[in-house]
Amino acid sequence: MKKGITNRLTMSTHLSEGNRADADWISQAEAARIRGVSRQAIARLIKKGRFRVFKIGGKVLLRRSEVKAYEPEQSGRPRK
Repeated sequence: MKKGITNRLTMSTHLSEGNRADADWISQAEAARIRGVSRQAIARLIKKGRFRVFKIGGKVLLRRSEVKAYEPEQSGRPRK
């Protein structure tokens, strides 16, 4: 291996946090199983910016702790 070439994955500060519970990255399908919703529902929440994600190789990963701690907002228009 040439000097100076490193794996981009190992350089990531997101994945180098060790075995802490908040550093556990999961797929959208696993997040859907945890929340009891469809994968499409998780994808909509990601699109709305409700979850921070880590994209690698075409995969979208979410933090397990954020998925478990997520509290849905009140749906619909606010009352007057």
